[in-house]
Amino acid sequence: MPSGRVTLLSNRTHWARTYLSKAGLLTSPSRNQHVITPLGKQVLGENPIRIDNSYLRRFDQFSNWQNRTRIDSENSGVATDRAKLIEPIEQGGTPEDTMERASALLNLALQDDLLAILRQISPTRFERLILDLLNAMGYGGGQLSSSTLTKASRDGGIDGVISEDALGLDAVYIQAKRYAAENTVGRPDIQQFIGSLTGESATKGVFVTTSDFSREARDYLNRVQQRVVLINGQRLVQLMVQHGVGVRTRTTYIVQNIDEGYFAEEAG
Repeated sequence: MPSGRVTLLSNRTHWARTYLSKAGLLTSPSRNQHVITPLGKQVLGENPIRIDNSYLRRFDQFSNWQNRTRIDSENSGVATDRAKLIEPIEQGGTPEDTMERASALLNLALQDDLLAILRQISPTRFERLILDLLNAMGYGGGQLSSSTLTKASRDGGIDGVISEDALGLDAVYIQAKRYAAENTVGRPDIQQFIGSLTGESATKGVFVTTSDFSREARDYLNRVQQRVVLINGQRLVQLMVQHGVGVRTRTTYIVQNIDEGYFAEEAG
């Protein structure tokens, strides 16, 4: 590749694996391990001449991935349709168009990969990650010593605690659930968390999951005194990318424009 850091073969293989997995033809049970699924074997049995985006759209999982919630491009701040992002870059687009769409697609795939990893790590590692993220967001004054994990044997429904600011004037209590995508957090889980906060005389909490929350769970928070923020899997990985937790920058492209003010004639 032009960056000199990855081979063309490795890059194309990565994206092929990403698209095939979104169609349900591959699965990744662990890091760097990719296994063909029964559906994938069925496709091979049909001996397709070509597997591209048009071919993959016949699978509901791939179409659902395309049509999922609209996302915001990190570079432009303009809502971009996921289905359009995974199409080949249009030949008639400007360089800026191409870079914005490519950046949004890269972030999209990165977030999906992050979420898959989060569902594979241990519960304790996941809880520590949440504290690291909140610390990176400014909680605890950016000091790791301002956050603590609760021992699993006596957590009482609380997985961790972090100071709200550098002075430790208030504490934020954390519940972290490493759930599969189909295991939605319901109202009983939120009620239990609220009960734990009440037992600690706490007023603020953050409930994080790698899945999502039911409508009943979200509605329940409108009837309690405690202020609780819910972070689902998609929001979690967006925050991780935004605050640089669990990711690193590989290549950065800087776009420069003419500074018209520099060349303006001085008023006489």
